[in-house]
Amino acid sequence: MTANVAVIGSGFAGMAAACFLAKNGCKVTVFEKNTAVGGRARSFSAEGFKFDMGPSWYWMPDTFDRFFAHFGKKTSDYYELVQLDPGFRMIFGKEDLLDIPASFDALCAEFERIEKGSTANLIKFLEEAKYKYEVAMGDMVYKPCLSWSEFMTPKVMMSAMGLNMFSSVSKQVRKYFKDHRLIDLMEFPVLFLGETARNIPGMYSLMNHAALSQGTWYPMGGMVKIVEAMHELAQELGVQFVTDCEVQQINISNGKATQLTTSKGNYAVDGVIGAADYNHIESKLLDPAYTNYNDAYWEERTFAPSSLLFYLGVNKRVKSLKHHNLFFDTSLDVHAAEIYERPQWPSDPLFYVCCPSKTDDAVAPAGMENLFVLIPIAPGIEDTPEIRARYYDMVMARLEKYCEEPVRDHIVYNKSYCVKDFVNDYNAYKGNAYGLANTLRQTAVFKPSLRNKKVKNLFYSGQLTVPGPGVPPSLVSGQLAAEQLLKVL
Repeated sequence: MTANVAVIGSGFAGMAAACFLAKNGCKVTVFEKNTAVGGRARSFSAEGFKFDMGPSWYWMPDTFDRFFAHFGKKTSDYYELVQLDPGFRMIFGKEDLLDIPASFDALCAEFERIEKGSTANLIKFLEEAKYKYEVAMGDMVYKPCLSWSEFMTPKVMMSAMGLNMFSSVSKQVRKYFKDHRLIDLMEFPVLFLGETARNIPGMYSLMNHAALSQGTWYPMGGMVKIVEAMHELAQELGVQFVTDCEVQQINISNGKATQLTTSKGNYAVDGVIGAADYNHIESKLLDPAYTNYNDAYWEERTFAPSSLLFYLGVNKRVKSLKHHNLFFDTSLDVHAAEIYERPQWPSDPLFYVCCPSKTDDAVAPAGMENLFVLIPIAPGIEDTPEIRARYYDMVMARLEKYCEEPVRDHIVYNKSYCVKDFVNDYNAYKGNAYGLANTLRQTAVFKPSLRNKKVKNLFYSGQLTVPGPGVPPSLVSGQLAAEQLLKVL
């Protein structure tokens, strides 16, 4: 008999899980509370502009290739991928810029310009990062992390010796580089993992291999093209999608999930993948007798930041911007402390500006610019229209100062998105944007388990379980959860 499996949530993890389950003969239905699929990677259009709502960086292209290859497909079957050059720009001051070129020789020249003799250290650092990447992404990331015994193979144990798990990324970087700009550059990629480089294990310098060796890419049409590709693939495999449908309860009988109660009726199930917010599923959809973790557990976790976002349509070109622009013109240490150590609205925040219209004419009307502005903030803090307006003026003033031209007067579309929206749209715990931070105490087996320990046929996927935050890890998470569920069906 064909197993009837429900997937709660249609983000990257949910759709990946759905595809693997359908490929293996399951009848799969994906339930999505919003009107469109994609989770945080949804998009919307307004006034002729097309905005990606969440992820904007395409790193680790091999992970996407590997996902589609499982189904006999290639990314090029669905979207056109272009490499950005420069991959991104770091702005330390009006005349203090660091563009990250696609060419490795040009990158070495940039390092030499800033710190004489640093090329040899860059080569050695990236060789180590490549080794860590190949071990982690080849051997370790595809383990479900249900037990430490998974890592007790000779190959993994031998490889693990060089991963620097008990050192920090910050210590690794400072062994090789002295100039603060190069340190900021080499530590920046781990911010995608939800913590500062001081608190992320040294293994994760593998992110530098992704950022500097593999390069920064962009799917023409926007990141939503990945969503559309996965949605199309899932439908080809027979997956059904029910949107605008909120799951209200997972009903348990004899230690198994047997039925979902939703806003559109009841659905009998033989198995469930919870690809929505883990905490929401446990605290709102399950009887407390069937949860893995209580409120105190979640309160003690270290969460990655939330974000204040602005989606802006500008009726002219903004000449000083690249596709990806990182404003590192204030103190990262102060901003990080205001996220992790004493949560509050940042006094003088770093921020990020994405301008995809520099690469893609399809995301803005002719002669106009599409801007996505992001300020990392602590999850769970107060979110009001007045606070959003104050920070909008703060970062736009700095943007205009850098660009040496007016921008605010030319904005014809303006939408903000913050903590309350993450809660309302995604049931995100404390309005977090990126999930759990990849600290040592929250790595591998120390993460929330992808298996419900009391319900045999309920598994979790997404950024609050293994392997962690980010788009490529979400693809892997969906695969892992699907593989484990298939074992018990």
